[in-house]
Amino acid sequence: MEISGESQDISRLWTVQPGWLNTASYGLPPVPAWEALQTSLADWCTGRTSWESWGDSVSAARQGFARLIGVAAADVAVGAQVSQMLAPVAAGVPSGATVLLPDVEFTSNVFPWAVHADRGVQMRAAPVEKLAEYIDPSVGVVAFSLVQSSNGEIAPYEEIVAAARAAGAWVIVDATQACGWLPFDGSLADAVVIGAYKWLMAPRGTGFIYLAPALRERLRPLMAGWFASDDGYYGLPLRLAPGARAFDLSPAWHPWVGTAPAIEVVEMIGVQAIHDHNLGLANRFLEGLGLWDGGSAGGIRMGRPGSNSAIVTVEVPGAEQKLARAGIRAAVRAGRLRASFHIYNTVSDVDDALEALA
Repeated sequence: MEISGESQDISRLWTVQPGWLNTASYGLPPVPAWEALQTSLADWCTGRTSWESWGDSVSAARQGFARLIGVAAADVAVGAQVSQMLAPVAAGVPSGATVLLPDVEFTSNVFPWAVHADRGVQMRAAPVEKLAEYIDPSVGVVAFSLVQSSNGEIAPYEEIVAAARAAGAWVIVDATQACGWLPFDGSLADAVVIGAYKWLMAPRGTGFIYLAPALRERLRPLMAGWFASDDGYYGLPLRLAPGARAFDLSPAWHPWVGTAPAIEVVEMIGVQAIHDHNLGLANRFLEGLGLWDGGSAGGIRMGRPGSNSAIVTVEVPGAEQKLARAGIRAAVRAGRLRASFHIYNTVSDVDDALEALA
């Protein structure tokens, strides 16, 4: 596999069975991540080492994630799941506030806000492409996925941020389906949360949340434990670590051992190079189905959401059965085929899928 503009062959970094077009469900680990995870499991099995070396991977992963989205590592907390990391943010929303969401949004970025209805927090929804138009001074929080998992649609991030700043609203971004392939500036938001097991290709059970200092000062670290402290093994007084680390969840060691080298691979290749590779494959797929007029990242939309995205959804009769017979693994969402293309996918993956669907 050659990355456009790069001389290095990166095929050695994965052992992928051809036909995996479902990174939007979970990413496939690069070999360094897989091997690091297996080593840590073997060490655990035999008791060859203490846990501290596994814990070191959390710091490396935190720093790598911070570099990917352009924020300070001191402003990044670690956790396990998107909803868990959003919980203290939602708890900090003033009673009676209005939260604006896309009308089709993954529940991990819906339920954390909705459970505060008993204290008057209200939910309002709008189409993601028009979200900025619905932001006014009555809106206290705008929470949205940067890339929609249902169809790959990319939110107008900078427009939403500009409208939210004018209205004085918080900007909360779920970048789970974006981080690792879509370049973006995380510092524009008040909070950016991700689960790392998709486009960052980490084991499931690791995640990050960027908390801007101005927002963090208004929040309470509700799940503070020993890992949220520089010295928190026993007893009082309360002594939380500085910065976003006060919001850290005690890490499940082995998934973090696999997360750090996976992020290193993303950094080594470069998010922009991954973006260009993924869009080239996604649009080749759409072009082959007659849904795209150029097959390149710079083509013209044909009215299909996802045509500027690594995630595309299409309506092809019997698609799920046709792909399954050919050994191609994709997903179905809302009755439509969802195919997602990442750095380990090839032109052959696309062409095999097109042949199966034909």
